[in-house]
Amino acid sequence: MYSVGIITLSDKGSEGIREDKSGPKIKELLPKDKYEVVSYKLLPDDEQMLKSELTRLCDEVKCNLVLTTGGTGFSKRDITPEVTLSVAEKNAPGIAEGLRAYSMQFTKRAILSRGASVIRNRTLIINLPGSVKAVSESMEFLIGNIEHGLDILLGYDSECGGKLK
Repeated sequence: MYSVGIITLSDKGSEGIREDKSGPKIKELLPKDKYEVVSYKLLPDDEQMLKSELTRLCDEVKCNLVLTTGGTGFSKRDITPEVTLSVAEKNAPGIAEGLRAYSMQFTKRAILSRGASVIRNRTLIINLPGSVKAVSESMEFLIGNIEHGLDILLGYDSECGGKLK
């Protein structure tokens, strides 16, 4: 069972002006037999708050996977990828690249997503876009494709060249 932290970045959501639907959608789409959500937070697009929460989830809670939603666009307040990269020990760019490539079949605007994917300690952090539609598409791509990487990261598997599921 993989432990998961979910963070939604939204100024309007954190102020109660807009309901967060993306964070709950992530939780809904995670297979309950493989993933346990141990933390969920709705934060404003604030660099220090996000950095603190990412660090807490990785270093103290020791989540296996942290999924963020929101803050990956071109707005001045969109800071999720930069903050994510600032807490990283290793970059895992193939995941973010794969998400963008997969999303291109649904919208050409997928090229505008700046999401990152990184590793800190024994935690994989993946930035997802902020819309419910994009989250649903991203989760469809991720589930079944990241478990082997998580198993390698956590020491459950040592073979990187194993069969694809």
